[in-house]
Amino acid sequence: MGKSNIAFNEAYTITITVTNEDLRSYGKFPDIPGFVKRGTTSSTSTNIVNGQISSTQSITQNYMAEKEGTFTIPPFELEINNNKYNSPGGTVVVGPPAQAKNSPDQFGFDPFEDWFNQDEPREFVDVKEDAFLALTTSESEVYVGEGFNTTLAFYIAETNRADMSFHELGQQLSEILKKLRPTNCWEENFNIEEIQPRNVTLNGKRYTQYKVYQATFYPLNTEPVQFPSVGLRMIKYKIAKTPSFFGRNRQEEYKTFYTSPKIVQVRELPPHPLRDRVSVGEFRLEEAISGDQLSTGESFSYQFNIVGEGNISAIKAPEVPKNEYFDFYAPSVNQEIKRSNNRVTGKKVFEYFAVPNEAGTYSLGDYFQWVFFDPRKERYDTLQSQVEVQVSGESQKNAVISGNSRDDYYETLQAESNHLLERNLDDWVKILANGSILLMLGVTIFALARRPS
Repeated sequence: MGKSNIAFNEAYTITITVTNEDLRSYGKFPDIPGFVKRGTTSSTSTNIVNGQISSTQSITQNYMAEKEGTFTIPPFELEINNNKYNSPGGTVVVGPPAQAKNSPDQFGFDPFEDWFNQDEPREFVDVKEDAFLALTTSESEVYVGEGFNTTLAFYIAETNRADMSFHELGQQLSEILKKLRPTNCWEENFNIEEIQPRNVTLNGKRYTQYKVYQATFYPLNTEPVQFPSVGLRMIKYKIAKTPSFFGRNRQEEYKTFYTSPKIVQVRELPPHPLRDRVSVGEFRLEEAISGDQLSTGESFSYQFNIVGEGNISAIKAPEVPKNEYFDFYAPSVNQEIKRSNNRVTGKKVFEYFAVPNEAGTYSLGDYFQWVFFDPRKERYDTLQSQVEVQVSGESQKNAVISGNSRDDYYETLQAESNHLLERNLDDWVKILANGSILLMLGVTIFALARRPS
């Protein structure tokens, strides 16, 4: 609400101000008895305070009094961005007209003259911006599977005087990434949720960086990774050549800033039998076991944890060779990935359950080995278990044999034929002899039954 005491030739105002969102819609300003509406003015501003970005949009309704006196503004309701807000109203005292100044004020313009001439065409000038949009990569050449950091950011020089702000950034970024994401790479997105300004120095010149997208890409083959030129549309304001106290002093326009195309070359890994299967990065091994004193036939758990920087999601479990001393079961797998400070780090946990079959002392390094390529050292390396276990108890070979005997019995049973076989001569002689005996016995019983008593 405006001032409660104004001059007769001074405007009374009611202003809507929206912070950190768009002023999409607003309802009709109230009618004030004794006043006539005299148009609206609008303003937009973007401020950076202690690294935090804030923006405001305002719409001001101007009223001119019809006479001097005391006027009451009734309570009213106003709808803003589909939400309703209530005002208790107030009182306005309108006094005699203020004396017009003979000279412009400190800003070089006369507010009363501007008020009565606000409908005249205004001239706006374009202020040259000192800003640019850039896509940068941490490396210009990498190995297959080696990660490189990619950043899309808007830079505004410390010497910039043009007024600019972002325009529908989320929608624009969605379309930009459709063009930007390479198809021959695995992506780890840093998921920037809030744009934080950061002071940087480029070629000796100070800029404020607004990072809008960041990801680490891992090439899947030797094809060059190509990033095309993409554009970001910004709101840029022209400034009124002659500032006005009541009128609009900025004119909203748009300007699109473009990145330069970028190519990252990809090298094949050095020759190695596992070249097409190894992970690339800097890794170390962390181990955990439920106990190093074991008994045959009783299970234990063992964790083979790969920790470091690289494509954690693509890490595969070590291949455990089959043997007669341990029964190793397929591992459960868990992973943790952290994206910060332009790096992708994390841990991949492979937890195995196993049963020892023979007593003795064993080094798990004979069973757990994992080969990777270190791009910094440019050589292959191996993570190998350093755990040694002591197994006691009876051999489990007999249990294995017993189990195998049962399996052999059922395999033999299934192999037997169920077709009828032809009988030999001895079998037929026995059948005929038995039949003759039965026939003679039947005749004797029948003869006895017919004799007279």
